[in-house]
This record gives sequence, C-alpha cells and structure tokens, in this order.
Amino acid sequence: MKLGNNLFLKFSVLVLIFSSCKDRNTVDEKKANDFERPNVIFIITDDQGYGDVGFHGNTIIKTPNIDALAAKSTELTNFHVGTTCAPSRAGLMTGRNSNRNNAWHTIGGCSILNEEEQTMSEVFQENGYATAMFGKWHLGDNYPFRPHDRGFDNALYHGGGGVGQTPDFWNNDYFDDTYFRNGIPEKFKGYCTDVWFNETIKYIEDQADKPFFAYLALNAPHGPFNVPQEYLDMYADANLTDTQKRFYGMISNVDDNIGKLLKYLETSGKLENTILVFTTDNGTAAGIGKKNGLTTGYNANLRGTKSSPYDGGHRVPFLIHWPKGNITSKNQKKSNDLVTHVDILPTFAALCKLAYTPKNYLDGTDVSQVFQSNTKLEDRMLVVDTQRLQWPKKDRNSCVMQGEWRLVNGDELYNIETDISQTENLSDKFPERVKNMQAFYDEWWKSTEADMHYASIPLNTPNNENVLLTIHDLHSEDPIPWNQDLIRKGEFSPKGYYLVRVEEDGLYQFKLGRYPQESNLNINETTDAVLSTINKDGLSAGVGKEIVSASVTIGKYKTKVLANGNSNNVQLNQHLKKGSYHLSASFTTEDDQQLPAYYISITKK
Repeated sequence: MKLGNNLFLKFSVLVLIFSSCKDRNTVDEKKANDFERPNVIFIITDDQGYGDVGFHGNTIIKTPNIDALAAKSTELTNFHVGTTCAPSRAGLMTGRNSNRNNAWHTIGGCSILNEEEQTMSEVFQENGYATAMFGKWHLGDNYPFRPHDRGFDNALYHGGGGVGQTPDFWNNDYFDDTYFRNGIPEKFKGYCTDVWFNETIKYIEDQADKPFFAYLALNAPHGPFNVPQEYLDMYADANLTDTQKRFYGMISNVDDNIGKLLKYLETSGKLENTILVFTTDNGTAAGIGKKNGLTTGYNANLRGTKSSPYDGGHRVPFLIHWPKGNITSKNQKKSNDLVTHVDILPTFAALCKLAYTPKNYLDGTDVSQVFQSNTKLEDRMLVVDTQRLQWPKKDRNSCVMQGEWRLVNGDELYNIETDISQTENLSDKFPERVKNMQAFYDEWWKSTEADMHYASIPLNTPNNENVLLTIHDLHSEDPIPWNQDLIRKGEFSPKGYYLVRVEEDGLYQFKLGRYPQESNLNINETTDAVLSTINKDGLSAGVGKEIVSASVTIGKYKTKVLANGNSNNVQLNQHLKKGSYHLSASFTTEDDQQLPAYYISITKK
C-alpha cells in the first residue's frame, strides 16, 4: 500500500509537471505567434571610417541624413570589425573570425567563404524571411560561393571586391555598369550607389507576404574614387586633397540615398517594424590625406586607418533603429560596450526570434541585452587582426580587446578611455594584464588554426554552367593583377595555382583568355587608354602580347596547344578523373616569356 501511494504520488507529480510544461509551451507559442517579425535592412559601406561622418565631429563632410538617423538611433560607440573588406563581411555573415573561414585576405583565393560556413542569410531564409543583397559580396565569385548560393533569394552584385576589379564585368566604372543578378549579367543606367538603393527600394515594395532581410552592402566609398560631378562640387572649396574630395563626395551620395530610403520607409509605413542598421567595414581608406605638408581630414582622434591594428583600423560607426522593438535614442542613445561584427548574427537571431542553432563554433555572442534592457555586457576579450597573406601568421597585426583596453602586437597596451589616440604604451605598468590578454590570444589562435583551410572551387555546377576562374583568386605569393587596369598593363606574371575539385569523371574544355569574353578582345590585342576626368579615374592602355601557345596543368595532367592570336581565347580539352587538384594555366609569348591566363573558362563536355 505504501509503495502504491508513492507510485501514485510520483505519477501525479509527473502529470502536473507535464501539464505545466504544456501550458507554458502553449503560452510561449502564443507569444511567438503574436510577435510580428521585423524586417531587417543592414547597410554597410566600404572603407568609410569612424570619423567620416558628421555626427562624430567631422565639420567638413556633409552627411545630414546619416546624422539625423544617428539622432534617432541607438549607437554602439565601441563597435569593431575587421581591418579590411572581406574579413569584415565574412565575420558579419558567419559570427566567426575570418581566419576560420578562408576570408582573411581580399585576393589570392583567400577571400572565398568556405562552403561549410553557415551564413546569416541562410538563417533568415530558413526562418521564412525573403532575403536579398545588393552591391558588394566579396566572398566568392564561383558556385557554390556566390550570394545566391549562400541564402539570398535575390542578389544583385558586382564581381570581386570592387567595381572594376578582375572578376567584375569588363570596363565597369561606377557609371552605367553591368552587374550580376543571381549570376546573370544585366545592364543598368546610373551611378552604382544609386542603382543599389533604387533596386533595394523596388525589392522592398514587392515584399508583402513575409518579412524580409535586405543586405545593402555598398562598394562606395572604395576606390577607384569615381563620383558624380555634383557631389565632387560639394567639396570644391574644402581644404582636402583631390582624392579626399572624391571620397567625401561618394559618402555624401550614400547619405542622400539613405535619406531617400528613410523617406520611403516612413511613407510606406514600414519604418516602425524595420531593424535598420548603418555601419562600415573597416577604418577610413582615404579620409586622411596630406596637403602642403599638413594632414587633412578627420579621424576622430583615432590612431591608424584601414588595415591598422590600432582602433582607427577597425573601430567604426554603428547605428541601429527599430521603433517597434524600442531600439531608438529614446530608449538608449549610446552604449560603449565592446561589440564586434561577429556578434551580429546571434544577436539578430535573438532580436527576430529566429530558430537558430549554430553549426560551427562562434566567436560572437548574442548581445541583444545591450539594446533591450540597457544591461552591461559581461567583461570579455575579442581579437581582430590583419593577415593579407596566403596563410595566416600568428601575432601578425593583432589586437586583443577587453572593454577599453587594447593589446596591440602582443607588447603594446593602451587604455582608450584615457588615451583614445593610443600614444602611451602601458605594458610596463600592467604586466599582468598583458600576460592575461596575450594568453587569451594564444588560446584563440590555437582554436582558429584548427579551422584554417582553403576553399576548393568545384568544376561542376548544377546546370553545367561555365566555371570562370579569374587571376584574382590565384593562390600566389607574387603580386596579383587584382583589377582591370593591371590586366590591361599585363605587367604581373604571378606563379601559383587554383585549388579546384572535379566531381565527375569526363572530358573538360578549358578556354584561356588574356581578357574576359565580354571584352571582345583577342588575346594578342592592344586596347586604347580610357582618359581620366576630374571626377573619374581612367584606365591604362592595354599592352599587346604576341602569344604563340597555351598550356593547362591540372594535377598530373598537362595539355599544350598552339595559339591563334586573332581569337578571344585558346581552347584545350582534357580528360579528368574525380578528385582535388592544383590547376594552373599559362601562355607562352613569341619571346618565350610565360604569362598566366588571367581568365579561364571551364566546361564539362
């Protein structure tokens, strides 16, 4: 009887617990159902630094719309990214430092986001969001690395890391260019930044049935510094170098477009439940100059610019505005908590109540409490570095951050609360802090080393599309012709390889080009220079090369054929077995010089 009573009691307790859990789940589900998922617009500019906005004290630059947004938004004043383009974008997309995901450089096959990485766009897409990106991707130009392969339903973008770079459509120059819509070339009228914003607004207008995530990743104000004349004229009398005037003009054009977007969101009623973010991808590239022996421009007293391990290289503006979520200046004007780009994915998953289980270890964490409850973050350390090498190197350009403390290159300690310009090295005064921060770096480095590997480009695609390799992605220790001006000059002859994989045995056709197919230029052809104007950089004259033969080496296979200089390319065929290979391709000139094929188109026959 006693045993029976105990069993009855235990059963009753289990029933109560189950009923309680069931009721609680029902309430949670109801809350989730009542939650109107916000739209997300994430704006990130290219090479615009912390001081390249008016609301940080720059009295020359004209950014009235961004300044007005800042007055309404919550600002993170201690927000950090990578020190260059692709590393920042890779960290943003994955929540993982770029050394883990093969995007630690901007060229040389080391700006391709590895396949196994889980992207922010995939997380939003899997949670029922419409997803789109506009502008600069810079995380891979081949399948399966393109934006529309990585969770974006719609993607409109230029090639490579900037307009006019090697993978971009030939002779794009920011004006009336051809961009890629889900991989298909499409001609546009107008200035690039205007196009990205116009297409973003058109996209938002079409989203009525479900929330959207729009990634507006601008290439401006990255060089070349080509800008509409009216924006250059805004700085005609400013005490700036000519390059700075163009650079500032490009930012003012971005500002006007942000104003246009904000006006549309307000009039359409979408602003209330849209998480709108404005930030940038690294420190200033051209905001600081020299004129008549004096420094011109404004860097908010920060030390360093783009690529620097000091704060001027990676501390950037960050504004977030979401009225319905009570993330505005009324709720909290500023937070000086240490937050970085790798925090954004887990934070947005929390803010938007997305089902999200990270597939990989995250360097970032959910910091939504900073916006929603004004709660201070727990003290933590984070690392940012600059590699720009074929393989990451320990202790290279490193910065360990902890609150207001910075350990730079392992032996320089600064407190930016009292020394924002990082002029006084405090390492001798705080040796224990140096020791602890360096120990964190050593453990962090060890953990990233385990993840480091190159991306392998497949030579097979779902629809048997041509695979186009450009020398922008060649693994090489030599200088690489990463933009079309260098392609025209034909001066660089890097030795190296592409890491590729063959997934199906068969016959493969290789078309080797000195110029891309859309240029309609023959391999031996010269091209006229494109002259510079006051507001736009020109292009060098193309240098002719007398090419007599071409060859492809892929693993143990090597094929060589004679070349016809009056053709756009040289064609070779090779039977290949399934497997991973190092691929190289080159031309031989009349004087027996070796010249790499800048463009290689590959198709399975």
